[in-house]
Amino acid sequence: MSQQGERPAAHEDDWWRRLYDETAADAGSTNAADSLDDRFDSASDAVGPAGRGGPGGDDGDGGTDAAVPDPRTPPAPPVRARAPWEPPAEAERAPWEPPSGAAQPRDLAAPPAPASPLVEAPPPTPPPGAERPGTVDGPPPAPAAPPPVPAPPPPEHVPPLPRRPVAERAEEAPEEPAPAGALDSGSGAALAGPAPAAPGPTSRPGLMYVGDRPPTYDAEPTALPATTPQELDGLVADTVLDGARYGTYTLRAASVRGDSARFRGEPRRDALLTVRFGAAENALVLVAVASGARAAEGAHLAAADACRWIGGAVGRSHARLAEDIRAGRRADLKSGLQRLTDRSYGRLRARAAELGLEPHDYTAGLRCLLLSADPDCRTRVFFGVGGGGLFRLRDGVWRDLEPDVPASGAVTGEPVVGFGSASPESGPHGDRLTMDLGITTPPSPYIESPPPPPAEPFRFRASVARPGDTLLLCSTGLAEPLRGEPALADELAERWTPPEPPGLAAFLADTQLRVKGYADDRTSVGVWEA
Repeated sequence: MSQQGERPAAHEDDWWRRLYDETAADAGSTNAADSLDDRFDSASDAVGPAGRGGPGGDDGDGGTDAAVPDPRTPPAPPVRARAPWEPPAEAERAPWEPPSGAAQPRDLAAPPAPASPLVEAPPPTPPPGAERPGTVDGPPPAPAAPPPVPAPPPPEHVPPLPRRPVAERAEEAPEEPAPAGALDSGSGAALAGPAPAAPGPTSRPGLMYVGDRPPTYDAEPTALPATTPQELDGLVADTVLDGARYGTYTLRAASVRGDSARFRGEPRRDALLTVRFGAAENALVLVAVASGARAAEGAHLAAADACRWIGGAVGRSHARLAEDIRAGRRADLKSGLQRLTDRSYGRLRARAAELGLEPHDYTAGLRCLLLSADPDCRTRVFFGVGGGGLFRLRDGVWRDLEPDVPASGAVTGEPVVGFGSASPESGPHGDRLTMDLGITTPPSPYIESPPPPPAEPFRFRASVARPGDTLLLCSTGLAEPLRGEPALADELAERWTPPEPPGLAAFLADTQLRVKGYADDRTSVGVWEA
């Protein structure tokens, strides 16, 4: 067969027969001997040793002629056809076919490590049938197995780790993976793959609470507030987050439902409003924070109404307020903002009467910030009624800026007409006198309702911010732990001291930094001065 697996079309010796066929016509008459024997002798002399001048030729001594095969050899036996199941012969194998013989299995494993020079290599195994020295009769003994090569010891810079109890290891942080190429202390095999990148520094540590013990409640919401189809308009979200940047300051605001309210399924009683009135340099930013009464059923509705109504009152007078802030008219600002606050609380009392509730059952503490969008104006105005906190962070130290309000009964000094003194129209027995006629008016026979409790004092403060200051306005839920837990104040001072203000997510995480014993709603407003 040919290299392509085909059978030859003619016999292998046809070329020889065609060359020396006696029936072929002669090439022509010639004087030289041109018989078949002459041609054979000439060819044998040309290819034989004698024709090359070697030994046994005409010019050699005592040489013998090489045996020349008879050209007229009998034809080769016919080739037997190969069965389909028989492997092809080596001469008939195609280039893409595997060589004849049984295929040997190939080992894909890595080559064995070279033996240590300190370990003596075993003697070579003699071939079958060869006698071993020192044996007399019987089969030669089996060769001894070579001693195992010990694994290389681990490098010195990766010491074996001591085993610890499972409970102790579970409390620790996960260990960092060993770098690529390092050897494992147990198996001595190199760890494959590139070494993972080391984690970079985080802007916020994974601190969830401060104090000696964790808070009682879970950090995440547990139950949703119950509602009815008619109360869908009064629903409040668990968390509110907002922010802005105007002039030289950056604003961050967040309101979060307290841990106890999340556990009991109560709505968030704190309300937050961030709004801008006007445009360009005449714009005025208002941030209002309201906290409903703790034991009132509709406290969240009262807080939302207080924010909405004070926002509407400021919005209608924003142009005049923005001008007073830029001009620094402190007295005008205080009197004007107090009137707007009184009107908002008047609407709260009217709303309580519509609902058939007492005024103290439908009220809320209100604290507001007014910020001008003018880059040249750094005056920050605070006003409000009720509890909460106003703090300033300067050079890493907190300062409480809450305006001082005299306590009830702490008024000192001489009586002043209209404040703490009897009316000039009253007589010695408390009867009202008619000034023009001098006739004493008898007391009224009707029983009047008791006077309403004294209202909360109005708070006002206007201050000039410096570059690098941080102003914090917050509700009672954050003001109380700031004043009562120094660890919380130190942690927030460390997080908010860098010049760059935190992002919205980071500010929300800082607001939710919990302290045991303080589980009320938290609302905070931060202003970072550039």
